[in-house]
Amino acid sequence: MTTSLADRIDALLPQTQCEQCGYHGCRPYAEAIANGEADINQCPPGGSAGIAALAELLGRPPLPLNPENGEEKPRTLARIIEADCIGCTKCIQVCPVDAIVGANKLMHTVIDDDCTGCERCVPACPVDCIVLEPMPLKQATDVAYADRARKHFQRREARLAAQQAQREAELTARKAQMHGAGQNVFDALARAKAKKQEPKT
Repeated sequence: MTTSLADRIDALLPQTQCEQCGYHGCRPYAEAIANGEADINQCPPGGSAGIAALAELLGRPPLPLNPENGEEKPRTLARIIEADCIGCTKCIQVCPVDAIVGANKLMHTVIDDDCTGCERCVPACPVDCIVLEPMPLKQATDVAYADRARKHFQRREARLAAQQAQREAELTARKAQMHGAGQNVFDALARAKAKKQEPKT
């Protein structure tokens, strides 16, 4: 199987799916770089090492990280202070890799092995019960960990797309049903009006 340029770029990205690059996940950013639509210095989690790897792959000079996309800092993992969690599910809704488990009005928790440290859950939490802790260096540099994060993201995206398609299909069916019901009422009124206008014998 031939590996595309976007595939090779994507393989060098950290798979945090944090969107700091300005794209909805690492893969769209990789495709934008491959198509010449984005520069190689827009990924804060990848940092200078990631930029250097992309520069080498593409035969370009390395660039400093674009400050508009954020700043380079050590990778982190999210942790929920469970005693303070109100079970609102807002963090679950924004986690790009399904690393947070819980249910409405029940305590949530983060699966450390799945968390990418994207930090998207932090601003989503209305009670500030999510803290960031250092990610073990082995985890931050593990290619298998990044690959797993990519698969989790793809699986979540597919699930959300299927749910959206189902909602749209249900809405279309309801509209058709309402239109049919409206047509039936219109036909009934037309019949009643026609009957009224019939000459009496």
